[in-house]
Amino acid sequence: MTAIILAAGYATRMYPLTLNFPKPLLEVGEKKIIDHLLDDLVQSGVERTVVVSNHKFIDQFTSWADTRENVIVLDDGSVDNDHRLGAVKDIEFAIEEANIDDDIVVLAGDNVLNFSLSSFIKYGKEKKTTCIMRHEQRDINKLRKTGVIVIDDNDLVLEMDEKPQEPKSIWAVPPFYYYTKEDIKLVKEGIESGCGTDAPGSFISWLVKKKSVHAFSMPGERYDVGSIEGYEKIKKEYKGITIR
Repeated sequence: MTAIILAAGYATRMYPLTLNFPKPLLEVGEKKIIDHLLDDLVQSGVERTVVVSNHKFIDQFTSWADTRENVIVLDDGSVDNDHRLGAVKDIEFAIEEANIDDDIVVLAGDNVLNFSLSSFIKYGKEKKTTCIMRHEQRDINKLRKTGVIVIDDNDLVLEMDEKPQEPKSIWAVPPFYYYTKEDIKLVKEGIESGCGTDAPGSFISWLVKKKSVHAFSMPGERYDVGSIEGYEKIKKEYKGITIR
């Protein structure tokens, strides 16, 4: 299995801390954020990881990757926030550049978790479909800033909307995805058909109209490193990953 870590963002909300330094390489609990993710992926059976960087931070990610095994770092060519490719195009870029022909797990590289991704990967293998995560969110303002899904009693995703003004459920979607080998071949088609490309969930919104997608209940907490104040709080509170 291959993982794709999306790390081509510019974290403009955290300037000046991230003006010249990528957010995934910031430290939490004496480890870089991306190392927390990568260590867990390795423990969960992922054999190689493709990290998609932008051109501005490529040298820093390449230097970091020299300390790791089975990691490929790609430069998507973007140089600033206004000209970024967007998450879905970065996924397409990684699939093509790394010649991926396998089930994959995709995640944003700036997330801190208190649970292992192993149960999610196991869920995807058991379902044999593309899978996403879901967690309960009752704050409508937060729902308007994320992906929101409608599911049936068997966790089958019936509908997904990115940043809806009128959310149809309380099920929010964090940026963790399990794609089957068959479904990654549809990413290019989705882009050509006009699915959004900025948020990674935009492809899922398109895919659920064509294929079965299941939603796994997130077994712990995801900490959003979205501001300098939030980052400082996470550094103080983070206790590490618990296998769930």
